Amino acid sequence: MSAVRTIVRYALEESLRRRVFLIVLVLTAAFLALYALGTVQAFQEVREFEHEGPPVPLDETTLAGATLLGLSMFATLFLGAVLAVFLTLAVVRGDAERGILQPLVVRPVGRATLLASRFLAAAAVCSLYVFGVFGATAAITYWAGDWWPDRFLLPGIELAAAVTIIAALSLLGSVFLSATANGIAIFMLFGAGLVAGLLGQIGEALRSETLTEISEIASWVLPFEALYQDGLHAISSESFGLTAEVLTLGPFGGAQAGGTFLWPWAFAYVGLVGAVALAGFVRRDL
Repeated sequence: MSAVRTIVRYALEESLRRRVFLIVLVLTAAFLALYALGTVQAFQEVREFEHEGPPVPLDETTLAGATLLGLSMFATLFLGAVLAVFLTLAVVRGDAERGILQPLVVRPVGRATLLASRFLAAAAVCSLYVFGVFGATAAITYWAGDWWPDRFLLPGIELAAAVTIIAALSLLGSVFLSATANGIAIFMLFGAGLVAGLLGQIGEALRSETLTEISEIASWVLPFEALYQDGLHAISSESFGLTAEVLTLGPFGGAQAGGTFLWPWAFAYVGLVGAVALAGFVRRDL
């Protein structure tokens, strides 16, 4: 355990030295300021429409609140992905090329301990970060529009789990790819998950079973997307009628319940990714 703590501390100190947290902090502050401004303006428009516009069979406040918070969830996941990639993109090949890795993997630390420690450090930091940002955006939404999600803890935890999976994939990529190539690959995977969600929306709108099935398969191949979709569903799970139908489309990927097997598969997926990363790392000549 002392070796794990040492590597975790080293990873965090390295990130501070490279100003990773400063970059993410600036981006987060800018995002929260823009979100607060946009949310206030959106709810003002909703109130004016409710007072002056014709009656519609929609809960405008719920629709606005869930849509805005759903958009913030996508932005939060993206910022968390940026942080996860920054923390892990050069763990193996990048550090090996700079001559930093070799002294760390001799006994009693070892390669498995190094990978596990770097993953734990990245997962802990990213999970706390996305949960905190999600809580901040939920609080801003409540302050601006007096609306609170139907479920709060589950979506936050699922965002944390989603970014943990991204960190695991980035750690895997660092075993085989250079830092630049790994960063590009992870963001392309993130984009693929987004496209899968959009395909699901199009499939639902067109009633295309083929597009819907492709979206579902892609979401399970990249389970961070399935967790994100389930989180979107959870924030408005108690809505009904036309409001629920509209919210099902969701921003940047349909709001879909993940089902019973989502969490077991997410844990198994991280385990499989970790096993492949360790196998590749053990065979790698440093």
